[in-house]
Amino acid sequence: MSREIRLNAFDMNCVGHQSPGLWRHPRDKSWTYKDLDYWVHLAKTLERGKFDGLFIADVLGVYDVLNGNVDAALRHSAQVPVNDPLQLIPTMAYETEHLGFGLTASLSFEHPYTFARRISTLDHLTKGRVGWNIVTSYLNSGALNVGQPAQTNHDDRYDLAQEYLEVCYKLWEGSWEEDAVVRDRQKGVFTDPRKVHPIGHSGKHFTVPGIHLSEPSPQRTPVLYQAGASSRGKDFAGAHAECIFVAAPSKAVLKRYVANVREAAERAGRNPREILAFNLQTVVLGETDAEAQRKFKEYRQYASFEGALTLISGWTGIDFGQFGPDEVLRHRHTNAVQSAVETFTTIDPSKAWTVREMADWVGVGGFGPVFVGSPSTVGDLMQEWVEETDVDGFNLAYAITPESFEDAVELLVPELQKRGVYKAEYRQGTLREKLKGEGPRLQAPHPAAAYRNLGNRLSKLAV
Repeated sequence: MSREIRLNAFDMNCVGHQSPGLWRHPRDKSWTYKDLDYWVHLAKTLERGKFDGLFIADVLGVYDVLNGNVDAALRHSAQVPVNDPLQLIPTMAYETEHLGFGLTASLSFEHPYTFARRISTLDHLTKGRVGWNIVTSYLNSGALNVGQPAQTNHDDRYDLAQEYLEVCYKLWEGSWEEDAVVRDRQKGVFTDPRKVHPIGHSGKHFTVPGIHLSEPSPQRTPVLYQAGASSRGKDFAGAHAECIFVAAPSKAVLKRYVANVREAAERAGRNPREILAFNLQTVVLGETDAEAQRKFKEYRQYASFEGALTLISGWTGIDFGQFGPDEVLRHRHTNAVQSAVETFTTIDPSKAWTVREMADWVGVGGFGPVFVGSPSTVGDLMQEWVEETDVDGFNLAYAITPESFEDAVELLVPELQKRGVYKAEYRQGTLREKLKGEGPRLQAPHPAAAYRNLGNRLSKLAV
């Protein structure tokens, strides 16, 4: 029996996102990102197509590695200007019933005490349809602009992330017992103070002695996404992630990555099958293969070579302006997104990439592959990748928006449904229930469950 295919949309509160230069296309509307009408239309379109969620990327900082300045990023709108993604979600949630929302939020520049309340608030307002893409910021410009002397070392960022999650788990899962809110009008008691507990956390990076400010939300802990593909990132994902986001350019790379994360989950005592893996993908669709190829050729005419190099330089921490376009890439250890370097230099030994080839690849849709063809052709490719790589679905980036997403809903989804590999209706409940068909809360052996309803035992577990 063929495996179910899951789809998320991948967007960002900016112009162009993963396709620098395509904002110039006459049908592209990404420049309207400042208008709620754009986001409401997108959310309703995705829900019509039974997408699991809208995965919203974010960066804190600017892509200023190329040529040592921000000029190219500004010229080509390489993820700047960029607005806060969180503000979009309540409106989209109000206008939809089932669509989930994966919020990218960096733990590098915000204290977990305040962040935990923001997420609990979102989980309440969305009725449990929020997920958190856990990222450790990699842009040096972001660190400098919040007063840090430089970006924290790659591995040290994961040490910080480990403690950050521990604080959040204690606040979300352990501070308030399930029945702490009694709303007893006769006795005049809204919350039973005996059932709300200070978390007493004192660690290397954070001290949080008190209680969580929010009462328990539908999921308590949001659905946890993780996108780190370095060795540390894969171990972290194996321990904590419910969904992983990969940007693999080939089946060989993707298969190896998914297997590594599932092995890491097993080492952490978790069921490796409970982690859902999504690969970054862009689909260019037409009624026929020829129509889709014509559309792809049209899109590529607007792609920006310099804009692509701007993104790649920021992702890798390497100034590609210093290399000739036909120079072959070599692996370099950097402090930015290490997996981005590895993707093009060491993971796929069958391919020697030049700077030009890398920029051409990234120019439409980012690091992930582009599937071009009729619904039948793209459906075949998706099933092939799912069966051969053990991936569970795809995060669909756009070439131009909303056209790319509308094409996916109107052309691809019916084809996948006809094949019996895509849901006809949503499950009821929270995002976690829709994704997994289980309860709304994280269950053991996930580490968050260890902090649930701890009461007076919290002090024994505090770092």
